[in-house]
Amino acid sequence: MNELNCVQNSSEIRTNWTREEAEALYNLPFNDLLFKAHCVHREHFDPNEVQQSQLLSIKTGGCPEDCAYCSQSARNNTELSASKMLEVQMVLEEAKKAKESGATRYCMGAAWRSPKDRDMRAIEMMVEGVKELGMESCMTLGMLTPEQILRLKDAGLDYYNHNIDTSERYYSEIITTRKFSDRIDTLNLVKEAGIKVCSGGIVGMGEKDMDRLDMLVSLATLDEHPDSVPINMLIPIEGTPLQDAEPVDPIDFVRLIAVARIMMPKSHVRLSAGRTEMSDETQAMSFFAGANSIFKGDTLLTTDNPEDSKDAALFRRLGIRPMGLKSCAAAHEPAE
Repeated sequence: MNELNCVQNSSEIRTNWTREEAEALYNLPFNDLLFKAHCVHREHFDPNEVQQSQLLSIKTGGCPEDCAYCSQSARNNTELSASKMLEVQMVLEEAKKAKESGATRYCMGAAWRSPKDRDMRAIEMMVEGVKELGMESCMTLGMLTPEQILRLKDAGLDYYNHNIDTSERYYSEIITTRKFSDRIDTLNLVKEAGIKVCSGGIVGMGEKDMDRLDMLVSLATLDEHPDSVPINMLIPIEGTPLQDAEPVDPIDFVRLIAVARIMMPKSHVRLSAGRTEMSDETQAMSFFAGANSIFKGDTLLTTDNPEDSKDAALFRRLGIRPMGLKSCAAAHEPAE
């Protein structure tokens, strides 16, 4: 019999992963992979706690980028119209509601290639207001200049989200208005400024298994692993080039979560877009494999998200607790 045992302090933090190593993990027998991932997860986190964030679109539609998956691209034939950036007070009122419903991090996203300097003061005020509420703050605004990054840092921004979306090989099949290297450059600048990085990608866009693994390798070989790694399952949107994309096999998805947990032991691995299409069983296996963060609320920018009551019911069935802010801050300490 092949006996497996969890060995404490066995998960070395590495930034030199190779695709061959990622493939070897991915292709393990399913139970062996989940066991290994769960051991790593248990070493660094409380396995029965899940961090909850809430996401608000502060500026919707009209984006000049041509991302094939996105309803907000002005180049796609969706019916989403462009809007102006929300007023600061409205954003903070929504943040207060999110805190009252259990969110510890408030994420704000704008459909831009990059923010204009005239918008920066309002963005800074949003960050400052969220921090005053006692929540972690996160922004996703596209590419940034070094000066803009420093302004966000001075405002107290905790996290900056900038997904790499897919592998470098497949990137040009999904986006042509920027390069994969542009994304990596922005991540490096954000990290150098002392802001925590939130970066992941999307599966189900027609990519191959090797592209999904290469995406994880790109993240796991950054000088420091992202603090949060959102794994999105594509929601095909009518009017986008990917409207007829085939769904991702749930077992393949859980395998990817497990590999992400093993390669990036201290990162929060987030189940992001696509949870409305996941069964409770898929989510439960994902939590066991190392996912420990979700978005709450009934929308993610422009797409649906499970209602709070459904998440609460699943958490009760699984014995999972929402992660408090104190636990979030201490998440990089090994769990008992």
